[in-house]
Amino acid sequence: MTTTNEILKVQNLSKSFGSLQVLKDISFTVNKGDVLGIIGPSGSGKSTLLRTVCQLERVTGGSISVCGDSLVKDGVYSDKAALRKIALNVGLVFQNFNLFPHFSVLRNITEAQRVVLGKSKEEANSLAMELLAKMGLESKANFYPCQLSGGQQQRVSIARALALKPQVLFFDEPTSALDPELTGEILSVIRELAKTKMTMVVVTHEMAFARDTSDHIIFMDGGMIVERGTPSDVINNPKEERTKAFLKRFNDVR
Repeated sequence: MTTTNEILKVQNLSKSFGSLQVLKDISFTVNKGDVLGIIGPSGSGKSTLLRTVCQLERVTGGSISVCGDSLVKDGVYSDKAALRKIALNVGLVFQNFNLFPHFSVLRNITEAQRVVLGKSKEEANSLAMELLAKMGLESKANFYPCQLSGGQQQRVSIARALALKPQVLFFDEPTSALDPELTGEILSVIRELAKTKMTMVVVTHEMAFARDTSDHIIFMDGGMIVERGTPSDVINNPKEERTKAFLKRFNDVR
């Protein structure tokens, strides 16, 4: 049964590419206002998990519901109208920004508002400028992505996702394409969103950030959830040997 605070529910999720099973019996819930951090080595299935919830990959089995609406139940997908409704409640910030290079910063943020939500140009522009101001990029509205730093581009992509007012925002290793000195500015933006009680699922290799910002942590390896719990439990006091071995590489969190 779905509670009123439950934004995302994943049950017994599996995903295979041919004979390769990349997700195995994944189950978890995310409540309104919570930040779930997902950590684990490369190839553990973290990004694939996000892509299934965001309808970029189809699952092999299991169930996903968003805001109480069924995306897929026991491997069977809902109809197109239901999927479209769910898509509007979900935002995704990619590793590599995925901005339209031939659109200005402003148009990158307004295009989906106008095409998907049917907003007027004035409405879309007003919200876009409000979000750019929050990102410290108001003066860059008429720039093109190639004129921005990687950190600025990622802030634009976050603003673009927020413009559609999703109920849950997913980040797929949002700092992995950035130089180390630019990583901090993106993590700062996510921390500020967490303070506003934005519901988020963040796949990250930044262990200190995951520990300090998340309400719950999942450690994945081999397509499975190996360990889960509070940030203090999973990162500072892991119980599983595989988790301990993974975290030994991160000296800043132990």
